[in-house]
Amino acid sequence: MNSDNQHKKSIWKIFRANWQVVIISLFILVIALIEIINAFDKPAEKNILLSTPNDSSWVSPSLYYDEVSGEERKLIAYGEELIAHTSTYLGPRGSVAQISNGMNCQNCHLNAGKKNWGNNYSAVYSTYPKFRERSGGIESIYKRVSDCFERSLNGSAPDSNSREYQAIYAYIKWIGKNVKKGEKPTGSGIEKLPFLERAADPAKGRQVYTAQCQSCHGVNGEGLLSLNKSGYEYPPLWGENSYNDGAGLYRISNFAGYVKSNMPFNLTSHSNPKLTNEEAWDVAAFVNSQPRPSKDKSKDWPDISKKPFDHPFGPYTDGFSETEHKYGPYEPIISKKPVNKK
Repeated sequence: MNSDNQHKKSIWKIFRANWQVVIISLFILVIALIEIINAFDKPAEKNILLSTPNDSSWVSPSLYYDEVSGEERKLIAYGEELIAHTSTYLGPRGSVAQISNGMNCQNCHLNAGKKNWGNNYSAVYSTYPKFRERSGGIESIYKRVSDCFERSLNGSAPDSNSREYQAIYAYIKWIGKNVKKGEKPTGSGIEKLPFLERAADPAKGRQVYTAQCQSCHGVNGEGLLSLNKSGYEYPPLWGENSYNDGAGLYRISNFAGYVKSNMPFNLTSHSNPKLTNEEAWDVAAFVNSQPRPSKDKSKDWPDISKKPFDHPFGPYTDGFSETEHKYGPYEPIISKKPVNKK
């Protein structure tokens, strides 16, 4: 009995000597528990992740911290929802319209267009309207969005007067609100990789695809549908439900730069890539050698001398073949016609 009393007295002495430490520790624990509970209790629009790049000064805005309010806030939030879950609203079984192939804009513009080097929207509002060689004219943001629907989503352009387009426009404008007119932040768009000294090799690319891509995108490039089948968790990379041959990612320089900075998904960043440059070029050559929908490209690049070095459809003015333009090597093409490097 005396032993128990002495033990209790010892504990009480320790507590009295360290009561401040105990109280502070309990306070910190309570604060941590509150933060955890709040994190799970935030409404959907507040769970928007910030881009936190370690290689760029651009950071995307977040509605959680933004003071925008009222109808404008609702429109921006709806725009993000449309980018992230395009198919739910505008896919083959869309609740609003059926004008796209089942992919989501987010499948190509990662984190709803907010990820650095993930084909983000940071420079869209700051650089449009602008002249583009592909159309041979001045393009608006509506034209940019329409091209994505007609090419990457292999569908139809949205109605420019629709609430859906207005929401997408509001979201893109908001994403780029801190970028000065005419500027492109580091990390916008897609990384430009150094050229190989050889042609990109689809056979080698098949090996890369099998080892690094197949587990998510499927043996036959068919992608993986979400659980509710309203869109793709991992998009199809070829086949009838993928982007068509008029899309920007059909140029293998774009595809190679995109996968180098972002794939395998959630395992890669621009500063910590998993693929080598050669692997990125080769897997791009493999994927873009597979069958996919075709688009009428007869009006693209009305000045054929301005076609990009890796646009794989003739005619050309430089004497190189479609195969050479598709797979390279590109240095001879660039050297002969430097303007094609744009």
